[in-house]
Amino acid sequence: MTPIPIRFDDPGMCARLDSLGDEALDELGFGVIGFDLEGRVRRYNRHESVASAFQRQDVIGQHAFIELAPCLNNYLVAGRFSEAEHDQRALDECLPYVLTFRMRPTRARLRLLFQPGQPLSYMLIARA
Repeated sequence: MTPIPIRFDDPGMCARLDSLGDEALDELGFGVIGFDLEGRVRRYNRHESVASAFQRQDVIGQHAFIELAPCLNNYLVAGRFSEAEHDQRALDECLPYVLTFRMRPTRARLRLLFQPGQPLSYMLIARA
């Protein structure tokens, strides 16, 4: 059976990502960072590892916005997750962004995903 391809902008992405095993997550054509309610990275796919030059084993357990990607620790990104969690409302937003931490400025499209009751929130990263 051939798996159904998953695209960056597919609907219902939070639940789909939760249901994927690590091998399937690694096959996606965009970066995926999954983190728990404390902000600790629990999932990190191969695409993001290669693009960022951070090894998965070094990233798991880090705080997503303080240790891993402080360039995302602002009202545009971390603030949206915080508000969605506080209000217990779903978050599914795409936004253009320029990544700057430990790399030359890199244009990207971010997709921010939070679903009340889901174990992880996700940040998808598609570099331009």
